[in-house]
Amino acid sequence: MESELLHTIIWCLGAAVLGGVLFSLIGLVSGTSETATIAPATLLVILVGFPPAAAFSFCMAAVASKHLIHAVPTAILGVPGDNMAIPMLEPCATLRSLGVPHIALQKMISGGVLALIIGIPISVGFASLLAPFGDIVKNWVGPIFTIVAAGIAYTSKGKWASVFIVIPFAIILQTFDKVAITTLGHGLTISYMLGMALGPMFVDFITALSPVSRSRLVQSSPMEFWLAPDLKTWSGYLPNPFKILTGKQKLYVVMAAIVSALTFTFSPVGMTLMIGQAVEARVKSLYDKLTTSLAVMNATTESTYLAEILIPLIAFGIPLSPIAMTVAFPLFNAPPVFTTQPMHNIHTLMTPLEIGGYGMMAVVVGALIAYPLAMNYARRASAWVMYNLSQEAILTMFSGLVVVLSFYEGGWIGVAMSVTIGILGGTLNKFFGFNIGVQMMSLYASGWLMLQLFGIK
Repeated sequence: MESELLHTIIWCLGAAVLGGVLFSLIGLVSGTSETATIAPATLLVILVGFPPAAAFSFCMAAVASKHLIHAVPTAILGVPGDNMAIPMLEPCATLRSLGVPHIALQKMISGGVLALIIGIPISVGFASLLAPFGDIVKNWVGPIFTIVAAGIAYTSKGKWASVFIVIPFAIILQTFDKVAITTLGHGLTISYMLGMALGPMFVDFITALSPVSRSRLVQSSPMEFWLAPDLKTWSGYLPNPFKILTGKQKLYVVMAAIVSALTFTFSPVGMTLMIGQAVEARVKSLYDKLTTSLAVMNATTESTYLAEILIPLIAFGIPLSPIAMTVAFPLFNAPPVFTTQPMHNIHTLMTPLEIGGYGMMAVVVGALIAYPLAMNYARRASAWVMYNLSQEAILTMFSGLVVVLSFYEGGWIGVAMSVTIGILGGTLNKFFGFNIGVQMMSLYASGWLMLQLFGIK
């Protein structure tokens, strides 16, 4: 028993280090979507044979490090590190104009570290309270997914347009799946998920090929960035995040982590913006208002992700949140390793205590890699990325990974389905606000909708 536990711990530590290092580097590249990078990478480690606890640790460390390091391009360069960093652009710009971008960076990352530490036990505790209702939820999974899909659609940018698109999109997905079953003898899941994840990039590529739409992507001149200097206000390599935040800021971070757990089915970007604005309204001076809101908003990005992954994973075993349906989807459904029907995934293979313990270990490892890197080398790392690494190169690498994984699941049919769903989903996302989370929920609701509307299984 002891040797088996030690073996699992070594696997989990190694996977967490891999996820932490990889996504600390990827997080430095502005605009790298979590869904387009973390989800395919997690799926890959599952399919190559990582033990369940190790695959889970990889994903958690990747999330932790990515959402710490995304503060670097956001605060130093003035461009969002990823989608979750968009609400923080305005206060970061104001602090840069005041000459203190290093303060913005320090507050953001320190708030994130504190949220990681307290977010795990809060999420696991709340999930344990919901777990007794798990069987009820599973028995009503079709209607629940449909209701959640409609709710997320209404809270997306598309509002009623997104709600209207849910049923047509579900019909298209089921039609494609019937073609896959007829051709391959089985349905597809991975190919659809990966296509949705990289859909906006596929649309940009096609837009650039067309003489009619190419002008939308053309820029009159190269983008210019002004790199702020590194200013170190602590001694040693590893700063103490608890000393960088004030007492009131730490209190707000704790409150944000609790609210994130209670609202685990809500949009993470929406929660980040809403909580940040609520905190801003309670702080008077401009400097305190900006630094406090940044600490709390970045903390919310971490705690929201943790809650939206851990609560559905522990309590239900099915992805009932926007993040569970996108970034963490492989932890629920990665055929043939993990499946939801029948239930065979992290929910059944790990206990809540193991999920909490290995999750805490993973986020601590991710923080120990990303936190000192961002705090000590933010400017140098940003400069190196700007000169040597492009966003296009990273996304091209993950596009290749999408082709490999789709081919693994369904051969060239899987690749074709992935690209087709990507183009369709990316177009709906860009022009109607029908985002990836709604698309994933529509995928899960599509079987029940077809049965209710047309009597087709």
